[in-house]
Amino acid sequence: MTRRRPCPVAPGPLEGYAARFDDLFGSLAQRRGFREYLAGLLAPRDRNKTLTALAGAGPVTGARHPAVQRLRFFLSESRRDPDRVNARRLELLLAGPATAPHGGGVLVIDDSGDREDGTKTAHVGRQWLGRYGKTGNGVVTVTTLRADGRLYYPVDAVPYTPARHFAKGKDDPGFRARLAIGADLAVRARAAGFAFRAVAADSAYGDQDGFRAELAEAGLPVVMALKPRRGTWARGPDAHTPVDAARALAWDGPDDPGDWQAVTRTFRDGRTETWRAADAALGGRGPDGARRLVAATADPGTLPGKATCYLAANLPRPGGPRQADGPHPAAGLAEITAIYGIRHWIGQSCKQVKDEPGWADFQVRSDVAIRRHQALVNRAFSFCWDAWFHDHPAPPEPAAPRPEPSRGERGAADRRSPPSAVMAAGAARGPRLAFPLDRVAALVAGMVHGAPAAAAAGPDQLGRGRLRPAPLHP
Repeated sequence: MTRRRPCPVAPGPLEGYAARFDDLFGSLAQRRGFREYLAGLLAPRDRNKTLTALAGAGPVTGARHPAVQRLRFFLSESRRDPDRVNARRLELLLAGPATAPHGGGVLVIDDSGDREDGTKTAHVGRQWLGRYGKTGNGVVTVTTLRADGRLYYPVDAVPYTPARHFAKGKDDPGFRARLAIGADLAVRARAAGFAFRAVAADSAYGDQDGFRAELAEAGLPVVMALKPRRGTWARGPDAHTPVDAARALAWDGPDDPGDWQAVTRTFRDGRTETWRAADAALGGRGPDGARRLVAATADPGTLPGKATCYLAANLPRPGGPRQADGPHPAAGLAEITAIYGIRHWIGQSCKQVKDEPGWADFQVRSDVAIRRHQALVNRAFSFCWDAWFHDHPAPPEPAAPRPEPSRGERGAADRRSPPSAVMAAGAARGPRLAFPLDRVAALVAGMVHGAPAAAAAGPDQLGRGRLRPAPLHP
């Protein structure tokens, strides 16, 4: 058997992490490309993480530099399966004492849309880009994210291919809707060994009865948002929308709350607010039915739009008739509110972390190259946790949340921290999330050889199609 040639060592603590993937690469060039690509993703950023930036070359004149061409070949032409490498990343997360999933976590289904010009790139099309809040030309990727009150990391990512890429459009056997991709990823996460209390998603997924039914048939617990005015058939005098159902609940003020119960919401900065939550009745949903409608709000009297959420759940009510023989443990109002609160909390935070290594900065056209790039960004993210917990040992594993009392995670209002804010300065305590990237910024400070060239474009010169990421401070 031919002896493997030694590979150039990756900077700092990255080498130990990268070495765990070496057996999946068949050549020295692939092992070296893997290390160089990860090092570039983790290096300080002052422009988009294009291939020239990852290699430390000039943005235009450096395109033909040998280091840039090596990375291009590694991404587009080399023979390697991104799914196999992602499976190894998940194995490491499952085996790690700090990152192993427990029954109290949440699996978040979401999609991220990034602008992309032209028509030749795989998966590109005119479609809804959620991060921008409008329709545009771009690539949308359906993702699953595992999260709890302490840490979060991506599980899987699959780009959605618009119908125009298929000969028969939506009737083509190869076409898969976003909902079908999301349901498949949730089932795949459970099969891979990821335990979670519930699958959470926003109203883009929660409003689809068929999607929630598919997850329920697969034996998965769900807590998903509904749009306030999503219409449902009901008899004339009954409520027809979630907001109507919430207004029908009894409320005579804090001293006489009627149907509403107090729940505590805990925000990222540690402060708390008292909200109110209640089981409502709408169509076939009710406190003791197979589907529950839970309303949570800061003010039951006015139901403010930015501080009220309407949640569809299939977790039985504590003390209800379905608790004894239901497929899932019972969940009280506070727990259901907290489960969806984690989805609120994670949404913006994870997008910022993905943007920093360059999730949308790929300069390739093929499907496999795009998926390889996204898988490498996810591995860079996982390395951040690996380095974080090297210096911040994991606290005892949190117990699965009990029906009462449980704590929320973040309010519905958009309360952004300053770009340099750190979620947790040390090991996470209670429901606060650790934030590994500040530590990793210091760990990879020695990667100056992989930083962008001095002539690189500054923040004011970045393309208009990209959101400017929050800077990382060592």
